[in-house]
Amino acid sequence: MKILQPPGWAKPKGYSNGIVAKGRIIFVAGQVGWNSQQEKFETSDFAGQAKQALKNIVGILAEAGARPEHICRMNWYVGDAKEYNASLKELGAAYREVIGRNFPVMTALQVAGFVEAGAKLEIEVTAVLPE
Repeated sequence: MKILQPPGWAKPKGYSNGIVAKGRIIFVAGQVGWNSQQEKFETSDFAGQAKQALKNIVGILAEAGARPEHICRMNWYVGDAKEYNASLKELGAAYREVIGRNFPVMTALQVAGFVEAGAKLEIEVTAVLPE
């Protein structure tokens, strides 16, 4: 995987502008912040739900033999952009704890709501496992 950073562009903070990768592609469906066994939310805290969603993603990636560093794209769907922005410090700590220092291309969108009552966010990823 190679980060694409055009000369003279400002370096993005917490994400990459582009990535080129070769290998097996893994698509992970949107994950909310509930536990994987009972599908129950253990917290209503934004960063706490994000941490659990990221753990769920890592568990799915492991089924394909992939790890967090193989994530190339991450789409965040948040219910409240203000809550997201107010949680950035805690969110960053949770992200680094679960994902590490991998910063894929990312998109964050505020949405009207989620199918799962109580969800604060949903995260989907695409990963590439090198050949």
